[in-house]
Amino acid sequence: MIIVREVFIAKPGSASKLAKLMKEVMTDWGVAKVRVMTDMTGVFNKVVVETEMDNLTDFDKRMKEYSNRPKDKTSEKMAGYTDMYHSGKREIYQVW
Repeated sequence: MIIVREVFIAKPGSASKLAKLMKEVMTDWGVAKVRVMTDMTGVFNKVVVETEMDNLTDFDKRMKEYSNRPKDKTSEKMAGYTDMYHSGKREIYQVW
């Protein structure tokens, strides 16, 4: 099993909006094993989306599906989401 963590540093006043959007979109996409978290200590305005997947092949498949999906209601929701954060990164962990 792997854990994929997508970490965003949101612009001031946007962390809760970004977290809500990510939770909504992941639910719309049917991602079952996902958590959306916001910071309580450390770097301010941090939003973390943590997804559990079986392996890297499943992750690759999900990324290809995301890239090739047709325009839909979810795409409309995601329009402009990059304006909500300063920076981001992806971390992938092997669970032992």
